[in-house]
Amino acid sequence: MTEGPAGEPSSAVRARVLAARDRQLARGIRSRVNATLTGPELKRVASLDAAGRRLLERSAERLHLSARAFHRVIRVARTISDLAHAEAVTTEHLGEALQYRFVERTSSS
Repeated sequence: MTEGPAGEPSSAVRARVLAARDRQLARGIRSRVNATLTGPELKRVASLDAAGRRLLERSAERLHLSARAFHRVIRVARTISDLAHAEAVTTEHLGEALQYRFVERTSSS
């Protein structure tokens, strides 16, 4: 933390987060953000292509994800894609969300 390039300023991070939140609310699903979407709502705003479905299915099996955890990964991936100004959730977004899931699980053990 004492060496290396400076990180992104907080004001830039805040602006990116607010823009992502605006994108979520603009979808018009009862003024809901990704974290509060139901399963069917999530399916509408974060549909996965075949590669994304395969990645998530393999990961769910390998990591023994519950249905709740499965949906949580998709919600996080949708948020990552919103932060990246991406229209669709890609395998890269899913991979990043799965990495966060792994870090969350190992740090709480």
